[in-house]
Amino acid sequence: MPRRIVLARSAGQCFGVKRACNIALAAAQGDGSVVMLGDIVHSEHVIRRIAEAGVRVVDSLADVPPGATLIVRAHGAAPEVFAEARRRGLRIVDATCPLVHEIHRMARTMAAAGYRLVVIGDHGHDEVVGIAGQADGAVVIARPEEVAERLPDRLRRVGVVVQSTQDIDNVRRILAELVPRVHELRYVDTICGPTKVHQREIRELPAQVDVMVVVGSFKSANTCRLTEISRAVNPRTHQVTDAAGLDPAWFAGATTVGVTAGASTPDEIIAAVVAALETLPG
Repeated sequence: MPRRIVLARSAGQCFGVKRACNIALAAAQGDGSVVMLGDIVHSEHVIRRIAEAGVRVVDSLADVPPGATLIVRAHGAAPEVFAEARRRGLRIVDATCPLVHEIHRMARTMAAAGYRLVVIGDHGHDEVVGIAGQADGAVVIARPEEVAERLPDRLRRVGVVVQSTQDIDNVRRILAELVPRVHELRYVDTICGPTKVHQREIRELPAQVDVMVVVGSFKSANTCRLTEISRAVNPRTHQVTDAAGLDPAWFAGATTVGVTAGASTPDEIIAAVVAALETLPG
């Protein structure tokens, strides 16, 4: 019997990623040196494409040559990065996702209104670093058990924003821990629309198939989160960077296979995985 492949409707690159890639590729067509502070998105395939176009990745603004064009990637950056780039006389091309810019705006608004900013997100993640940089004294919380450690004293006013790709269930658990510790809590749901659709589907599709495949980089927070959610629903969940990572043994006895992909995974990589699945022995 032929194996049926079910591709999630939301699988693949979101608007913000596609926009950032197009901005970077367009910038690479100009004259002079074009550099980027860190990788544009967490996808090895996209990174390779951008590098082949002539964009050089650096780890520090100190490594950017004078007069170069600096691309600010989709995850955004803290205000001091922009300030330092201007001080160095760099031409800035801002490829930050507009939805991330909105989180930055909300963070600054809360801080200006006197709220202590709490960012629910992954420690050290590029986007989270940029969000936390919008307000002095911002606190990053990744898990519910961190609340007591990072906010040991009861606070009067706390404002909460969220990394755009966070798991809503994790956010709810953290908020439940915050409520008893705060006199006034203001929460703004800044999980982006594409992430919500991804997560809604990943809670439904794995229950409808024998095996689930999540396509995307292991450096991608949103892709790994999809895998985590899916595996809780269907233990036969596997993550691959591309078709080369597929193991035929995973699909023994399976008649249905679900496929989804992280928000930074290119369409052609997803198509190649689906094509490979269709050719695996039944």
